[in-house]
Amino acid sequence: MRWLTAFICGVVFGLGLLLAGMVNPTKVLGFLDLAGQWDPSLGLVMVGAIGAALIPLQWSSKRTRSMLGLPMRMPTARGLDRRLVGGSLVFGVGWGIAGVCPGPALALVLSGHWQILVFVFAMLAGMAIFNLLESRF
Repeated sequence: MRWLTAFICGVVFGLGLLLAGMVNPTKVLGFLDLAGQWDPSLGLVMVGAIGAALIPLQWSSKRTRSMLGLPMRMPTARGLDRRLVGGSLVFGVGWGIAGVCPGPALALVLSGHWQILVFVFAMLAGMAIFNLLESRF
């Protein structure tokens, strides 16, 4: 049941990314281009997503088990640290260079664009390097 639920949530998330235009690197780069021809439409998508998530997050923070009976694992860290800031910077630079982030990249894997495959390979390599370094320190 967990796999089916995860699959359905992934499909709904991917469709939402497609409908919102977040898988279009040109649209994303237009949103990030504050000094040029700025396109604020993705900002509205983000505000809508935050608004839609507020009530479920409040509800889930009061629960100890998920609807599938699994333990709830909510983030506990509250402060800013070097790792959070560094990771945010790396994510932002990558998003600005490529015009896609991990979710939209996975939604675009079957699009046939070799650039997306390079991005996903680099993303997976970065995740593997992080896991390797994390286990050593």
